[in-house]
Amino acid sequence: MDSAYELFRNGTRLLEDGDFHAATVPLARARDLEPDKCSIREALGRALFGSRRYAEAAEEFGVIAERAPTNDYALFCLGRSLQLMGRHAEARRPLALAANLRPERADYRQYRDHSRRRAAA
Repeated sequence: MDSAYELFRNGTRLLEDGDFHAATVPLARARDLEPDKCSIREALGRALFGSRRYAEAAEEFGVIAERAPTNDYALFCLGRSLQLMGRHAEARRPLALAANLRPERADYRQYRDHSRRRAAA
């Protein structure tokens, strides 16, 4: 049986190679072995997002954001996942928080503003 670390390394290698679907398998197993490791959850969230499994990605990024409420990347990815599911009203808060935490990030502001417009429409 592989250790969580070995599974994480294998999964991140696949993720870096752009093989998102394959990366979800070892990363999900690593998460199950070490559910408190945000680094594993982030990599899994990225793989799920890349696989267009936005609801599952939102769950992973949501857990990270709960545990580390100043993690701008997790908040941003949570917001983007919600956006891509058409849930713009829900996406506004994490995107606004991410943009406030990292005001120099124009992409954060762009997606925040997009959700605000879509939620208001």
